[in-house]
Amino acid sequence: MSTSVVASLLEKTKDFSIEETLAFLANEYPNQVVFSTSFGQEDQVITDLIGQNQLPITVFTLDTGRLFQETYDVFHKTVKKYKTEIKTYFPETAAVESLLNEKGPNSFYSSVENRKECCFIRKVAPLTKALQGNAIWITGLRAEQSENRSDLNFFEYDAHFDIIKFNPLLKWTLQEVEEYLEKNNVPQNTLHKKGFVSIGCAPCTRAILPGEDIRAGRWSWESSHKECGLHQK
Repeated sequence: MSTSVVASLLEKTKDFSIEETLAFLANEYPNQVVFSTSFGQEDQVITDLIGQNQLPITVFTLDTGRLFQETYDVFHKTVKKYKTEIKTYFPETAAVESLLNEKGPNSFYSSVENRKECCFIRKVAPLTKALQGNAIWITGLRAEQSENRSDLNFFEYDAHFDIIKFNPLLKWTLQEVEEYLEKNNVPQNTLHKKGFVSIGCAPCTRAILPGEDIRAGRWSWESSHKECGLHQK
């Protein structure tokens, strides 16, 4: 069933612009289309497209409790500019308390397993709650962000969350993203000007060096696939 839905969406929207596809989805799945933002550059492009066109799409974010102040600053500026609500999901208090009481505040540095445990509590579990009951999940994934994402399609079925993902910026380059943001005066995280490309939790993110992979700044102390569980690719 999910495969046929994805194929149908790909066919119906193949000649649509991003704005037209977003509007189509909002009409086709009323109150069941959500967009998850972490206020990165790609997400800010999509927020602008939704906000400027006043599309009935729910925008939400995950507050892990370990974000940069600069992320909260762009959160505030975004709400102010588009005069819209961005629904916020937090990790379960009991789960965070248990993690810190048992392993301390920096357990994620000890092993990949510990890091993924922290990611699950702070990000994956809240995301599961946010996606529940929805049909379409809009993301800011781009193919050039990592090898894991190079074979994605505009529409994908995510079996883990049992939802169809729409990746509108899949074929965009970072340069195209940056040009759009500048041209449309979209609020940006000031950390981008300091070498931060992919911005997540403060302890787990650093600026990248010239020539480094885009994902090199995430969990830089480990050599895993650099994913947290939100996206399997």
